[in-house]
Formats: sequence, C-alpha cells, structure tokens
Amino acid sequence: MQPDLLPCHRAASVLQNLRLSSPLVHCMTNDVVQNFTANVLLALGAAPAMVIEPEEAAQFSPLADSLLINVGTLTADRSRAMLVAIHAANASSTPWVFDPVAVGGLAFRTQFARDILALCPAAVRGNASEILALAGETAGGRGVDSTADALSALPAAQHLAQLTGAIVAVTGEIDYVTDGNNAWAIAGGGALMTRVVGTGCALSAVVAACCSLPGSRLDNVASACRFMKLAGEQAIAVSRGPGSFSPAFLDALYLMNGEALA
Repeated sequence: MQPDLLPCHRAASVLQNLRLSSPLVHCMTNDVVQNFTANVLLALGAAPAMVIEPEEAAQFSPLADSLLINVGTLTADRSRAMLVAIHAANASSTPWVFDPVAVGGLAFRTQFARDILALCPAAVRGNASEILALAGETAGGRGVDSTADALSALPAAQHLAQLTGAIVAVTGEIDYVTDGNNAWAIAGGGALMTRVVGTGCALSAVVAACCSLPGSRLDNVASACRFMKLAGEQAIAVSRGPGSFSPAFLDALYLMNGEALA
C-alpha cells in the first residue's frame, strides 16, 4: 500500500528547529561531493565539517551534533577512519547516518557496509538498488545509479529498519521513509536533479543534520527529503539545465520557509 504524504506542517516544524539549532554535521563523505554537500548544509542553516584523518575523526565526532558516513570513494584508510568515528559517535550518543553508495556491486564496500550496519546507525539513506542490496535481496545497481524503483524497495527498507533500528529512506522519483512499521512518502523534485553530481549525497548530509533534532526521527528524516524535493522543484522551474540548476537549488534551500513547504 502507498504510504501517506508527509504533512506540510511537520516539515515546517523541522525546518524551524534546524535553523534554530544550526547543527554541526561531521561529513565523512566522498571526494566528488564535498563542496556541494557543504554548501547545501550552509544554505539550510546547518554547519558542515569534513574531518577524515583517523585520529582527528575519533576526536571530532563527539564534538559534532551528527556524523555522516558516505562510502562513495571508500579506501582502506578511509574505512578505518570511518570505523573509529562511528565508535566515538556511539560512545557519545551522537547520531550517525549511513549512505551506502554503490553497495551491492563491489565486494569491499559491500562487506564494509554490512559490518557497520551492526553499529546502530540512526538512519540509512540510499537509492532502491542500494537498499535492496543492503537487505540482501539483489546484487546492487549500476554504480551509483539505481536499477529499481523506490516503491519496489519499500518492503526491503521496512525489513532493514526492523533489523537495525534505523530510519531507512529509499529515494527515487518518490521518496519513502520508514521506521519499519510506519512510513511517509515524499513527492517532488524532478529528473534534472539526477544530472547534477551530489544531490543524493547532500541529502544524506541533510538527513544527518535532521537526525540531531528533537522530536520524531521518522518525521525529521522525511522532512530532510521534503526540503530537497521542494528545492529541486523550485530550481528546475527557473533553470535551463544543470549549469543553472545548482545555484538556483542552493538559493531555494536558503530561501525556504514554512509557507513554501505548505
């Protein structure tokens, strides 16, 4: 059954909390998207930090409000840094979010993903193929691209949420966010968002920011998806292509308010 759409007033409340608290997000993300991810967080009112040296990562995670683990450009050294950051975050009750980029098709990252899933992420955000692969149902998609639609992966997302205790967001033309029992659907965005590097990875950073906020974590993660979908819609409306989309997208995030979310 199709989940209900996230109510507008819930997303507006989460946006207000985000801007009031300006959470510091420790982003251990891939090399391709660091600049865009930082700008997305800043536009929404959060604060980014990219700390990847293992000794510093372990020291910094407890100081941040949340941690993002994105395995897009995973290396052996980076995997060790990520592990110590996760353990430090868990020791200080700092929520961390996992973005399983291209998991399923490549053995090293897939094994690493399965190892860290046991370390209690607050949320997991991936496309349909990545979520299906994490749940052990497929071998993954075509690199970072999904070969399945999001609704078909919702049962796997629900199962994964029940196994891990995490909120699981499976993103696509419509996003679905579940705690294993309840789910929200988030519509919006558009195809142009797939022609710019980093929108999905940046969404995971916004999910991490929202996981640090009070209230329902299910609502908080779904609201992160709503912010990005709405900004994507607004940017597409005034863009001629990928080159003009990115600045319009950042402007839309910066100017977003409760009235626009409604």
